[in-house]
Parts: sequence; structure tokens; C-alpha cells
Amino acid sequence: MSERILIIDDEEHLRRMMRLTLEVAGYEVVEAKDGTEGLSLYGDGASFAVVVLDQRMPGIDGLETLRQLKSRNANASVVMATAYASIELAVDAMKLGATDFVRKPMTPETLRNAVTAALSKASVQPASPIPGQPLIQTVTMNGFTILDDEETARLEARQRRFIVISPDGRQSDVLIEISIEAIGYVQRMTGRRLTADSSFWTSQARRLLSDFLWNEGKVPPIRRLILENLDPGDIPVAARWRVEGVTTN
Repeated sequence: MSERILIIDDEEHLRRMMRLTLEVAGYEVVEAKDGTEGLSLYGDGASFAVVVLDQRMPGIDGLETLRQLKSRNANASVVMATAYASIELAVDAMKLGATDFVRKPMTPETLRNAVTAALSKASVQPASPIPGQPLIQTVTMNGFTILDDEETARLEARQRRFIVISPDGRQSDVLIEISIEAIGYVQRMTGRRLTADSSFWTSQARRLLSDFLWNEGKVPPIRRLILENLDPGDIPVAARWRVEGVTTN
């Protein structure tokens, strides 16, 4: 028997595209035009393997629909679909229990990957590359999961290593190099030097990788990215970042 997927989205043409994409892949698909109808169809969740949920809808929005889905079934697998995602929004959705985020408009492959990842995520137990050290799981984008360990994943002061798990379960090491220019830019803008081993740069490296996976839907081809530019909105964050165990004001 094929897995049942519930699509909740107020845009009829996108629902149709998603339904056809998933039906071709062998899934049984049910559609809902908004959060209220989606919750009614979902019931206790026993008959659905995955929900693909739009983030922006009239009436009950995606985050509130997600919260209610999880209250009915704590194990619900929910893939959020949105054209307006930010890391902050993704984190909020993950805190409510979302399994993944996919970008709209998405390709058929991206949607199938996200659903495949949602179905298999519970059974995937990636091994830590560093014995005895737990990995930190971060935001999932387009079916890809990022794992890192802030204390042990640094090969050198200006490098951060992350593990990216693809929708098919393959693991890839990705190296993020922090440029001297980026460090200097923060120093000029804030008047303080956040050295290359600061956790601020780990956060920035993780965001760079998340943005790449979100925008490109694939692992970096050469398994390496360079952090060269910062969002101006991150400068106030850098100005307040905790340094050497001392919090600055």
C-alpha cells in the first residue's frame, strides 16, 4: 500500500503540481486548500505519513497549523513549503516540530527528496565522525540535514567542518573557510576583534551552508565554501557577541 501524503496549500496550481509530482512517485495524495480544511482531513494523523504544509495561508497560517498538527500527533512528519523562509523562521518551525523546509517554487526533485527524507528521517542514525562526541543537529533545508560539533569540528582556527546528510542518506563533509577579510570587516564595524576561533564564526559558517542548501538544493560541488561577506544585520549581533567568557554590552 502506498504512503498517503496530505498537501495543505491555498494556491490551487501549486497543489496540483505537488500532487502530480508525488503521485508519479507512487504516493497517494490528498489536498486541502487551507489550514482549517487540512486539520479536518488530518484527524488524528493515523492515515497520513507526511504533511506538506504551506507557511503563508489566509486564516490559520502554517506555523499555527503545524502546532495543531503536532498537538494531535506528536510524531507527525511535516514539511514546510514557503517562498519567504529565513533561518529564524525555520528555527521557529523546527521548535514546533517541522521535519524540513522546502523552497517555493520547488522542483519536482526537491519535493520528492524532502518527502523521502521525512519518511526516512526517523530511521536514519548518522554516526558521529568523532568517537564520544555528540553532534548538534541544526536546521534542515530542502531535505538536507546539517550536523556539527562546535568544539571538535575545527580543523584550523579559520575553518569549520560540517556533515551534510542528503535526502538519500549519503553523508558529505563540507568545509567552510572564514576569510581574513570577513574578520577584519567585523572589527572595523564594531571596534572589537572576534578572533577566528569565536563561536560567532561557527554560527556564520552554519548559516552560509544553510543558505547554500536552501538556494541551490545540493551539496557544494567541491565540498567547500568561503565565508567572505556578512549581512549588515549581523553586525549588531557581532557587537554583542560573548568573547572569552565575558559578555559585552
